[in-house]
Amino acid sequence: MAKWKILVHGDSDGVCSGALAYHYFTSKGYDVEVYFTHPAGLVSDLEEFVKPGDNVFIADIALSEPHLEDITKWFSVLSRQGNLIYIDHHAEPLSFKPSELDGIIIHDTCCSASELTFKYFYEQGIDPDYSRVGLYGAVGDYLDETPWVKKILMEWDKRSVYYEAGVLVKGLEGSRRMYDFKRRVIRLLAENKLPSSSSELLLRALVESQQNEELRIWVKNNHEVLGDIAYVINPPGSLGRAANYSRVYSRKRIGIAFERRNNIWILSARAIPPINLNIVLRKVALRMNGTGGGHPLAAGARIPYNKFREFLEILNEEVKKLWSTT
Repeated sequence: MAKWKILVHGDSDGVCSGALAYHYFTSKGYDVEVYFTHPAGLVSDLEEFVKPGDNVFIADIALSEPHLEDITKWFSVLSRQGNLIYIDHHAEPLSFKPSELDGIIIHDTCCSASELTFKYFYEQGIDPDYSRVGLYGAVGDYLDETPWVKKILMEWDKRSVYYEAGVLVKGLEGSRRMYDFKRRVIRLLAENKLPSSSSELLLRALVESQQNEELRIWVKNNHEVLGDIAYVINPPGSLGRAANYSRVYSRKRIGIAFERRNNIWILSARAIPPINLNIVLRKVALRMNGTGGGHPLAAGARIPYNKFREFLEILNEEVKKLWSTT
């Protein structure tokens, strides 16, 4: 029997999606392997970890423009020689429809990847009690106002769900590239056990909470400003939180947190309406020979290290254009 290879994002939404898939496939007797990836690394991870004939489940990974040709080829091969399921909720690329891909493609910006994943496996017969895992992912991705979440929350104790989701989110944020730990979390959730039942996850969540408070103060004292953009470089903690804190404390329209990794900048951005970060970051990052995208008010990008200032200046000009037309 062929294995199932699960490739998901390492945040709470991706981990919960992966846990739901892990539970379903193992309950059917399959061997399952889990890998963590991201939009810019999906193709290279498929090349490294997957071979034709494998069954592949991918969730919470946006489609990266520079890699669309290779992704299309991979999806075609995998769906012909095995089974391929792709579930995502990020905005589609600027000139490509996910529905054009081969395989089982579930793409909808309505809600979290966890919600979409639970709904898919619920139709396949997964135990309804696993809706709780879907809720953790939805809460963790700030997508807890959908009709499904509101309905399912009434079947659980709301306070407990939010507490457990908080433990999961903070524990994962405190483990970033600790992939073996994240695999243990997926197996824990695949058994529908509470995040707080893991002493390791709980301890990491407690430590992360304190570090988040230290991060808030650090960003307050260290953010810089260029036009409508506030930014910080190499913050001591979560890039997403640092980006949001920089926006809040500067009272600017966009906050960005940059982290250098070798010869690239990895960045996370937060904005206020009506700016659509997904569109503007995709456009500007492509001009920098990078990649970008995400959600309208929360997105990320990867750009070459030597393009830092140019990126900020062009992004600021794009933001001014967008703001002047609204």
